[in-house]
Amino acid sequence: MTSESHYELAQLNIALLLAPLDSDLLADFVAALDPVNAAADKADGFVWRLSEDSGSDALIYGDDRLLVNLSVWRDPAALEAYVYSPLHREVLRRRREWFARVSEVMTVLWWVPAGHRPTVAEAEQRLDLLRAKGPGPDAFTFRESFPAPAA
Repeated sequence: MTSESHYELAQLNIALLLAPLDSDLLADFVAALDPVNAAADKADGFVWRLSEDSGSDALIYGDDRLLVNLSVWRDPAALEAYVYSPLHREVLRRRREWFARVSEVMTVLWWVPAGHRPTVAEAEQRLDLLRAKGPGPDAFTFRESFPAPAA
């Protein structure tokens, strides 16, 4: 059994909205949410994502302008395949229409024990760690990833 089978990959990405979700500016983004989330839910290697049904507070850094995407995947390859799938890529291509440019890191990856579902508070701590210390085994990026811990 590989160490990755004992662990799953958690990911958080946040985005600073240019306007409220119910604004005309974000109408195309909001319309794309259900199809994009449905594609994620069906993607090979998808495990879980934070949703309104999760019963978790999706507010991060106390800011209601920050949109939170928190999910768990089998491994980095599965997440990457989804991120660069045609439907998700189309939304990524238009992100500057809906989200502010920021200089801080807004995405973090980390390994969680298989079956663990991270909280928003846990994800915020991982993003803080990445911002403070750069990529390491406890908080990393697609560009600088780290293997799952030894089983």
